[in-house]
Amino acid sequence: MEFKKKDKYSMDDLLQIMKILRAPGGCPWDREQTHQSIRNCFIEETYEAIEAIDTEDPILLQEELGDVLLQVLFHSEIEQEEGRFDFSDVVDGEAKKMVERHPHVFGSVTVDGTEDVLTNWDAIKKKPRTKRRRLRCYRVSVRRFPL
Repeated sequence: MEFKKKDKYSMDDLLQIMKILRAPGGCPWDREQTHQSIRNCFIEETYEAIEAIDTEDPILLQEELGDVLLQVLFHSEIEQEEGRFDFSDVVDGEAKKMVERHPHVFGSVTVDGTEDVLTNWDAIKKKPRTKRRRLRCYRVSVRRFPL
């Protein structure tokens, strides 16, 4: 795959970089990774982003947010290779969720403040969803990770 070095890269460039790294002739380490093998990397990068927030270091935060984004891209690329979904599906799902959860911005619901927003958010999250049913079993295990 051909890739041109630039002074400033875009999201599309980062997506292409991930594809190149995982492609034949790319990086052997990147090519052999699975969700399970990079699972701890995702957790570590998330904690490093939290540390940047806690230390109020915007330069470090920029770097660590990029590392978290790379993890999202990595997992999305693995899924795309398996034919299940790709990064654009992740973006689409999140955009739809944000629109749905903000009817006071993208719909006709009126709110008087943050308390109304949170009440609506909780009510929307309680609507039945297949994903939510699957995630309930993980809530206990998620609590294992210290915050």
